[in-house]
Amino acid sequence: MYPTPPKLGDIVNRLRSTSIKLTQVSLLAGLTFAFTNFCASLAQADEQNFPLQSYRVGPYAAGGTGFFGGFIDYMNLINIRDGGVNGVKLTWEEGETQYEVERGVEVYERFKTLPAIAAWNPLSVGIAYAMIDRITQDKVPLITVNHGRTDSTDGRVFPYVFPLLLNPYSETSGIIKFIGSKLGGIDNLKGKKIVVLYHGSPYGKETIPIYELLAQKYGFTVQQIEVPHPGNEQQSQWLTIRQAKPDYVVLRGWGVMNPVALKTAQKVGFPSDHIIGNVWSNSEEDVIPAGNAAKGYIAITTQASGSQYPVLQEIIKTVYGAGKGNLQDKNRIGSVYHNLGIVNGILNVEAVRIAQEKFGHRTLTGDEVRWGFEHLRLDPDRVAALGAKDLFHSINVTWDNHEGDGLVTFQQWEGTKWKVVSDWIAPDWALLRPIIEKSSTAYAAEHKIKLRTAADAEEVGNSVASK
Repeated sequence: MYPTPPKLGDIVNRLRSTSIKLTQVSLLAGLTFAFTNFCASLAQADEQNFPLQSYRVGPYAAGGTGFFGGFIDYMNLINIRDGGVNGVKLTWEEGETQYEVERGVEVYERFKTLPAIAAWNPLSVGIAYAMIDRITQDKVPLITVNHGRTDSTDGRVFPYVFPLLLNPYSETSGIIKFIGSKLGGIDNLKGKKIVVLYHGSPYGKETIPIYELLAQKYGFTVQQIEVPHPGNEQQSQWLTIRQAKPDYVVLRGWGVMNPVALKTAQKVGFPSDHIIGNVWSNSEEDVIPAGNAAKGYIAITTQASGSQYPVLQEIIKTVYGAGKGNLQDKNRIGSVYHNLGIVNGILNVEAVRIAQEKFGHRTLTGDEVRWGFEHLRLDPDRVAALGAKDLFHSINVTWDNHEGDGLVTFQQWEGTKWKVVSDWIAPDWALLRPIIEKSSTAYAAEHKIKLRTAADAEEVGNSVASK
């Protein structure tokens, strides 16, 4: 016996009921999806992320804790005092690298899909070199403040790499000009002898050709001596220096190499005030462990030390006063590495602020932040307005010059603190720029990179972090 077939009206009513239910379910699902996306966009819209490839352990932890501590302290200041940059909160994620290239790349690959990435700041030459191709493909800026690949200064070839404040070649030029001033004029370098004691790494070796070039130009002789990593044994090198009897020694060190150099120099009788440290041999952590051997030692810097500057006082009051300071040892507030981190924070935040004025007060893509860095022009008046007068001088980045002006000063260790002992010194750009362009255009030819124009630099695309 077969069941009684339904009537046509019943079928229509059932279909209508089912259709209404399906429509309601579909509408609800659509609203849920839209609401989820809306919430996600809101979460991203008011945040700008700075992933940090930091190093708080290992042989270079002093530099890492100071620099990243200062960077985070400044971002906390902007968030607490100002509510972010035009309402956009600054966020960050930390990944420990121990200053090792492989770990730095792993952190990059793990963090690169985070939303709203503004820029990368690894503070490591090796990690920075390994990231250049990656960040260029992903269209997110790589900031190598005071270090990095020299020819990345040429923004025509390296649109996403920014060796802000100084590069290894402009640093070298500044050091030689300072030594010339100590001798009574640059012409008095002729016939003098300079030894460069350098860290046995790509960072340490990068300036070998520029010291040779400057020696030829100014008529001094240069002897360059390597110290193997990490640099805790230098007796043979300083015996060689004692035999050479140079007028000055340039210390191009890093980490433990620096205090060992100063103590060993004292043992062989070389005067500390004739040792000129480079920008990674200029911190309290380099001189305090050397004790009396460091007194009188001179080093180059892009930013002064001390906590007397208004921006430092604001951080002490607003950030540390709220219990959100990043340094465990408050005695390090205002130290060289901490202040470099603060200046780096200023440069990153101002690049975001400048880009927001063009693209809107919102979360920016990496390529939009790149545009901001290429228009990062902070004159002394703006630096003063940021509470950083005399902390650093100025910066003037353009689409084809990713360093800025390269202005440096020199400080001398008095035994308990640093004292600035020079005016701001500009590098010899007429000499350096052709060398930089020769290297960068060779890199472009090897990698089949078309040189950018000013018009190209104004075009902004999507970054991997914005997708």
